[in-house]
Amino acid sequence: MSIVTFWNKGREQTGKTLSLISICTYLAIEHNYKILVFSTGYKDENLDNCFWEATNKTQKNRGLFGPNTNIAMEEGIAGLAKVMKSNKLSPEYITNYTKIIFKDRLEILPTFKGTQEEYDEIKEYYPDIINLANNYYDLVFVDLDKRMKKDIAETIIQKSDLIVASLSQRLASINNFLKIREQNPLFKSKKTLVLLGRYDRYSKYNIKNVTRYLGEKNKVSTIPYNTLFFEACEEAAVPDLFLKLRKTDQDERNGFFFSEIKRTANNIIYRLQDLSMKI
Repeated sequence: MSIVTFWNKGREQTGKTLSLISICTYLAIEHNYKILVFSTGYKDENLDNCFWEATNKTQKNRGLFGPNTNIAMEEGIAGLAKVMKSNKLSPEYITNYTKIIFKDRLEILPTFKGTQEEYDEIKEYYPDIINLANNYYDLVFVDLDKRMKKDIAETIIQKSDLIVASLSQRLASINNFLKIREQNPLFKSKKTLVLLGRYDRYSKYNIKNVTRYLGEKNKVSTIPYNTLFFEACEEAAVPDLFLKLRKTDQDERNGFFFSEIKRTANNIIYRLQDLSMKI
């Protein structure tokens, strides 16, 4: 049971959330892991839009492989926080507040959409909820909002088994990460895996050059930019796309996209296994 946190620091778009989504969807389809995806953002619908269209809050969710029988789905993280306050939340109860994408494989905790005041109160419980979820799910993927309160963000990072540092292929982004790594040994350790999101293999800052520039022993991971995937993320069609790509012959572009997702997902699993053996 492991916590994997996707992190980035900077104003540029690194594709952090979409990278996380692609990896979790791939793992849920190809491996027998029970996965929870948890966004710490405020009214950030990028995650939600990839899997379901906006519906009436009282409507029951139906995953691809079965209905979600929860009784408080519409509350999501807000409902979890309320139960957490009363000290009545048990690990297995978390699933009652999630949306099921693949039954017994992939669940999403909807992003908080209440008021700013409510969010400021609820986010204090995020580390505890993540820690509790880790007792029930095989993998808990956290999309860490870069605007998150510093002490909460640091607590989540410290609780994480692996940090996926999401960078862009801009030199400024790469150099900024180098500075952060010098200031914080955690980002220089094996607990941090470097990922280039929205990757363009024809850029000067390709896998080979960035790996050498950062002084990494192993090739950096990537999630290539892919038009079909980008469109699917806007149309709540990510699961359908991955099932389709898995079953059909792929052209060069889609083949490269899918193969890099596989390589990155495997890198995450291998790194977690390596770290667990050294504990």
